Amino acid sequence: MPTFHIPDMHCDGCVRSLTKAALSLDQAAILHADLAARTLHVTTAVSPQAMADAFEDAGFTVEPA
Repeated sequence: MPTFHIPDMHCDGCVRSLTKAALSLDQAAILHADLAARTLHVTTAVSPQAMADAFEDAGFTVEPA
């Protein structure tokens, strides 16, 4: 389960946008967001790099967790 640090994830709207981006790649993806830590855990069959690219395409910064 890859973990991503998303420094500009600060609200439920951000989580919804990130979820939409993840589901566009993998309809079975499961996301667990920690807004306080600004981390996102994703259970998916998609590569971590592809998922990070989708999050960046959605307008978010992705840093190593």
